[in-house]
Amino acid sequence: MRTPLPGIVRAAGLTAAALLSVARPAAAQVRIESADLGGLRARALGPAVMSGRIAALDAVAEDPLTIYVGAAGGGLWKSTDAGTTFEPVFDDHSQSIGAIAIDPSNPEIVWVGTGESWTRNSVSIGTGVYRSTDGGETWEFKGLRDSERIARIAIDPTDGRTAYVCATGHLWDANEERGVFRTRDAGETWERVLYVDENTGCSSLAIDPHAPTILYAGIWQFRRSPAFFESGGPGSGLYRSIDGGETWEELTRGLPAG
Repeated sequence: MRTPLPGIVRAAGLTAAALLSVARPAAAQVRIESADLGGLRARALGPAVMSGRIAALDAVAEDPLTIYVGAAGGGLWKSTDAGTTFEPVFDDHSQSIGAIAIDPSNPEIVWVGTGESWTRNSVSIGTGVYRSTDGGETWEFKGLRDSERIARIAIDPTDGRTAYVCATGHLWDANEERGVFRTRDAGETWERVLYVDENTGCSSLAIDPHAPTILYAGIWQFRRSPAFFESGGPGSGLYRSIDGGETWEELTRGLPAG
């Protein structure tokens, strides 16, 4: 909360004292009607505007005028004029967005992972993965509802039906639906291909655009409670797969121990 300047406080005090000295003799006769307050307007004082926090962004490589922006609590927005104007395209679904991925082989296909992954105490939750095949006009739910928050989606540039989801998972408790998930049928079915434990989720994910069988995943152990936030732990680490997620190796060489 901001502290008023001393000069403003003194001025306000003098003004209030002057008003009281004038009004005091007739205080018993004063009546305040609703019309007396009709000109006043409510003014927002807080808390922070969570929807204004941008959590995800992607653009069409062949048409950089087309941009998708995901807000922490304000839904998904699309621009076709390089950000001059935007329209909401996800209002019938979760308003907390964690990840956006445009299919490199077909820009009309857009994947969205719901649930902001920046795990502050005001973070909202998502309802899983959605996919559009018409540039955001309509959306189809594709599963992973209990992941609550998704940090990244990576799409195989040679096969748009193959995608990987980096699920951060629950913030306030343990859960199994976290880690890295893979689909080979455009989200009809999923398999968890990288998992450490129920307290450790995926924080970041990248696919090699020139060799899409190579992936890197950041794994993060965390937990928030009303009284504390634990970030990091023995479950955290950096992993690499060279066979499309079938197997993973933890990378430790040159990185800080622990």
